[in-house]
Amino acid sequence: MLVEEMMTTEVHTLTTEDTIEDALKTLNTHQIRHIPIVDEDMYVVGIVSDRDVRDASPSVFERDSDLSELSNSLGSIMTTEVITVHPLGFIEEVANIFYDNEIACVPVTRNNKLVGIITEKDLLYTLIQLTGTNVQSSQIEVKVPNRPGMLPGVVNIVGKRKLNLTSILVYPYKPDSNYKVVVFRVQTMNPYPMIEDLRNSEYEVLWPKEPGMSQ
Repeated sequence: MLVEEMMTTEVHTLTTEDTIEDALKTLNTHQIRHIPIVDEDMYVVGIVSDRDVRDASPSVFERDSDLSELSNSLGSIMTTEVITVHPLGFIEEVANIFYDNEIACVPVTRNNKLVGIITEKDLLYTLIQLTGTNVQSSQIEVKVPNRPGMLPGVVNIVGKRKLNLTSILVYPYKPDSNYKVVVFRVQTMNPYPMIEDLRNSEYEVLWPKEPGMSQ
């Protein structure tokens, strides 16, 4: 899935000359956690998070807080080394960026100009779509040998039942690297006839468990 399919295009931005107070109002009004800082040509020159703004604001627990801190410019607190992504990048790459850099937001730029933004929330929504959990369905996990040509065999069994697949994922089988786990969701509330087909074809079904088996 491409970044441009999931990014938010209505981005709330501020400039380096705007103040911490401006940022507080923007964060609270729009219920967001990050604000890209741009110049007059929409080039991204920095970014501020709700944590940056909170840390730079007067403490609500101090009676004689210096409210003049709210007039400090965002240029004085923003992060200037901003990681950006292209609209034609893959959403999976964004997940790696979030993980490797321990961040929760990246501006999206084309020709260095801001065109959108991707946040943790966008990424989680994408995960929900990719796994098919937003559609009423049944999940089945099948253990298969880690060699070419195994996925079509599983899918063919599903196809014979004429059931609609909502998602297919493949991940390692941790106890033994010679195997993988195929996880798929099908639009049926009674997956047991298909599970029986899989077992009759000598596939090991890891989930759902057979009645009486431990979790």
